[in-house]
Amino acid sequence: MRAGLAVLALADSRFPGGGHVHSGGVEEAAARGLITGIADLREFLHGRLRAAGALQAVFAAAAAHAATRRVRSGHWRELDVELDARTPSPAQREASRAQGKGMIRAGKAAWPSPVRAELGAASPRPHHPIVLGVLAATAGAGPQEAALIAGYLSVSGPSSAVVRLLGMDPFAANAVVAEMSDELDRIVAEAAATAGLDPADLPAPGAPVLDLLAESHDRHHREEVRLFAS
Repeated sequence: MRAGLAVLALADSRFPGGGHVHSGGVEEAAARGLITGIADLREFLHGRLRAAGALQAVFAAAAAHAATRRVRSGHWRELDVELDARTPSPAQREASRAQGKGMIRAGKAAWPSPVRAELGAASPRPHHPIVLGVLAATAGAGPQEAALIAGYLSVSGPSSAVVRLLGMDPFAANAVVAEMSDELDRIVAEAAATAGLDPADLPAPGAPVLDLLAESHDRHHREEVRLFAS
């Protein structure tokens, strides 16, 4: 039950990890007319889950796996560097680290642990999925639960963002997320199966379109007021 509550808390948009200020590429896609209705949102979220969501699930699971074992002191730095290498967009790296910083501060209050402190010492601004995995493990959850949270957040946040941006029907937007259950289960299983690999050997799913949207949003965000930071 303790782990179950942690999973719910970490997946809750109200958890003060800073995710509410990031749209996951939705704001830029909407500004370009790539998302105008539910059909566009469905296509965008499915693509995002298979790319960014899968990558985040992989590293959340790996971090949760490592947090339950006595890993060498440099392991956290290696995980962080390997996720950097799998995130070509500087804007996406910055968004991930900003959310990681917010989540590690929130986690310090909710689930204090020496492992979280070790992660913070290895990287003052660690990537979000790595922090997520450590907090999940600290609260009693395993790699599969950590991957589930990461995968879910990769689509639930953008789904909420599109409602705010376009005034889209929230029931329809949430129904799209609910449709993705089988795909999310597959991604979670694959992430959990690789959790014990050496950081350099972890999968590297990616989506160049999301990278380009992130860079474009970052440029426009510097030129004009945008609702979301990314």
